[in-house]
Parts: sequence; structure tokens; C-alpha cells
Amino acid sequence: MKKGFLVLLLTSLFMTACSSSSNDSAKSESSGGSYDSSAASDEIAMEMPKEELSIAQNEELSNADKGADAQDIKITTDRMIIHQAHLHVKVKSFDKAQLTIEKKVKEYGGYIVESNIYRDTDETVSGTIIIRIPEKYFQTFINDAEKQAAETIGRNITGQDVTEEYVDLESRLTSKRAVEERLLDFMTDAKKTEDLLKISSDLAKIQEEIEVLVGRMKYLENQTSFSTVEIQMTETRVVIPGIDNKNLNTWEKTKKQFVDSMNFILAACSALVVFFVGNLPVFGLLVIILSVIFLLLKKRKRKDL
Repeated sequence: MKKGFLVLLLTSLFMTACSSSSNDSAKSESSGGSYDSSAASDEIAMEMPKEELSIAQNEELSNADKGADAQDIKITTDRMIIHQAHLHVKVKSFDKAQLTIEKKVKEYGGYIVESNIYRDTDETVSGTIIIRIPEKYFQTFINDAEKQAAETIGRNITGQDVTEEYVDLESRLTSKRAVEERLLDFMTDAKKTEDLLKISSDLAKIQEEIEVLVGRMKYLENQTSFSTVEIQMTETRVVIPGIDNKNLNTWEKTKKQFVDSMNFILAACSALVVFFVGNLPVFGLLVIILSVIFLLLKKRKRKDL
């Protein structure tokens, strides 16, 4: 009886050892198998593995519970707003106002994006200056620019709040970074060329998305750290003409008029000579006809007497 019990015990131990060894071999085969692209795609679509996502959510919830008040204060105080202003002013001296504005731009650490000047007539000068000024000097610079104006025709200030968009971009970037790190870990553990190619393709897509997010965030940071101010200036001046002695040329004009008069007289005399000499036959015939008529009339008058 005891021998049978021992045989049964040894048999069960042997079966248990075989089962554990087969499970270990199966695990080793699965760990050394090929890279599952569909699984990686699911991770990329979710932008974070489930384990990491649950941990991140727990941490986020705990942090939200612990520091909700601090987060609210940060959101209300660190708003990201894109400010733009358009001023249309009349100035007494365009050149003086332009130099003063350029001096203020340099003083506040800004820069000029575009500058145009139009001189339609001697009495009207206008121009447009587009300026990028640090956000903290935005209102101060507008006040300084309006001080240069004799009259403010138009004033338009707009603001676009991009805080929500920037926070969303930060969150998406954090998720993409986590996926990137996960793929880099996969690439380190991969042993097959096929797996490396698939992981490299997924990694390239993630890195491209990261570059797009970073570029958009940098653009928003630039737009919110520097405000845009467009100033349209117009100067209307009264031009008093002076005495222009350069264009008188009295002596030259006198000589020209004398020569023109002589040419006219000579031309008239020439025309008369041409007329009379050229028409001598006609004049001779007319003289003969008139003479005959005169003689006939004189003869008839005598007969009447």
C-alpha cells in the first residue's frame, strides 16, 4: 500500500515538472518571437500602453486631487493670448514720427517686420509699419505710438486665447513621447530584421507627429510672446512754392522771339514775292482786259456828248 502511494506521488511530481517546463518553453518562444505590428499599432493608436496609461491616469487623478487649486491658479494667471493692434493716425511730420517709433521699437526689444512709404504728391505722404513687440510692452507701445499722432483716425485691438490649444498640444506631445520611448524599447529587444523594419516604420511616424506638435507649440509661443502692431500714418502738408529763377531764361527767350519774328516777316515777304511773280501772266491779262473795257467806256461817253 505504501509502495503504491509512493509511486502515485512520484508520478504526480513528474507530471507537474513536465507541465512547468513546457510553460517556460512556451513563454521563451513567445518572448523571442516576431514583433507584433498590430499590437504596436494599437499602442500607437492609444498613444500609451494600458499599464502605463492606468498608472498615468492614477497619477494624474492623484495630482489633480492634491493640487487642484494650484492648477486653477496657474491656468488663470498664465493665459496665452495672441494680441494684434491696428492704428490709423495722422501726423504732423512723417519722418519725425517714423524715427521716434523705430527708436521705441528698439528700446522695447522689438523688431520691424515691414515698412512701406508712399509719396503720392508733394502734399501727401503716407506709410505703413508692421512691428513685433514683446507682449509685456504691448499696451505701453500703443500709448507711445498714439502720442506721435496729431489725430487718431482708427484704433483696433484684438486678442485670441490659445491656452486650451497649447495645453492640448502639451498633453498630446507627452503621450507621443511615451509611445516613442516604448518603441525604442521594442527596438532594443528586437532580434529579427523584419521586426526592426516594422518598429522603425512605426517610430518614424511617431517622430514625425512629434515634430508637427513641437512646431505648432513653438509657433504659438512666438505669437504669444510677441504682439503684432500695424501702424498706418498719413501726413498732409501745405507746400508753399518759392521763386524759381532757374527757369526764367529771359535773354534766351528774347533772342528766340526776335528770331521767330524775323522768320515770320521773311516768310511773309517771300510769300508775297512768290504770289506776285508767279501770277504776272494773270495780272497782265487782267490789265489788258481792264484797259480795253476802260477805252470802250470812254469812247461811248464821247459819243453821247
